[in-house]
Amino acid sequence: MKKIRIISPAHLHAGNMDFNGSLGRLYGTVGFTIEKPNLEIEVEKGEGVTSNDEDATGFAKILLKRFKVHGIHVEVKRRIPPYVGLGYHTTLALSIGRGISELYNLNLSIEGIALTVKRGLLTAMGLYACKAGGFMVEGGFRVGELDRMVPPLIFRYDIPRDWIFVVAVPEEPKRKLAELRRHEDAMLEKVKMSNEDSAFLSRIVLLKLVPAIAENNLKDFGDALTTFNERLGSSWGRYQSGNYCCDIVDEGIKIMRKEAFSACQTSWGPAFYGILNMKEKAKSLAKKLKEFLDENGGGEVFCTHGRNRGMEVITHG
Repeated sequence: MKKIRIISPAHLHAGNMDFNGSLGRLYGTVGFTIEKPNLEIEVEKGEGVTSNDEDATGFAKILLKRFKVHGIHVEVKRRIPPYVGLGYHTTLALSIGRGISELYNLNLSIEGIALTVKRGLLTAMGLYACKAGGFMVEGGFRVGELDRMVPPLIFRYDIPRDWIFVVAVPEEPKRKLAELRRHEDAMLEKVKMSNEDSAFLSRIVLLKLVPAIAENNLKDFGDALTTFNERLGSSWGRYQSGNYCCDIVDEGIKIMRKEAFSACQTSWGPAFYGILNMKEKAKSLAKKLKEFLDENGGGEVFCTHGRNRGMEVITHG
């Protein structure tokens, strides 16, 4: 029987440019695709919807209803950690949609899948990570059209191969943040940003981040990325302990800043990351962060490179 295997990458947010909306758009997101962790699923035709994953079952039911196909079995072989800021649910939904498209020869676009499952529309990092990979800037959704349009990709560039991401995922804050994210829509309606903050964030993206990666200037890029992420964090003060999601991330970022060119929280956290360009220094930083997390409730630290391509599709049978 024909089986489709989909391997899709995680992604890291740096943040959003505009919660103001006075120019007619909201959000706009900056981020990266990374080599690991990644999601691996296998799909094949079946009766109705079956899966070893509850979230996968939910997304598959939505897709089957919309595209009126017979049935599917989804086996999740490898997961991206959920609710830590690495894009698990969006990546899972888009991967299942791609698998269904391949099985039933539907020729679905990833944008059409996203609009069906309502993922990758508030911010489109997960969508473009699956589609293209690299360093990405998307232009936000038009005010009043959330979930009815895909934010446009306005800049994409290959991540230099010698850049190394050190990613830390604290264990202790996970449960609290998972609960917080279940009420995400209500909270997002309350987040406001001044014209001044939005102008600053947009300017640093256009005139420092984008030129710095084009010139492979990691020092300027890291300075800009850290400043961007920290300034954005002030907009979330009512939901965070300062500029970051919790004290553990705040302290971890202080450690990271001493060693890396950048230090950022991804999305709501608790994952945070820095970028270096020397393997031994990256390993040393990862060791220090692991020791710090072990003393503060545990967690995982890993090193990875940027990924300059999207999901992989492999057909068997």
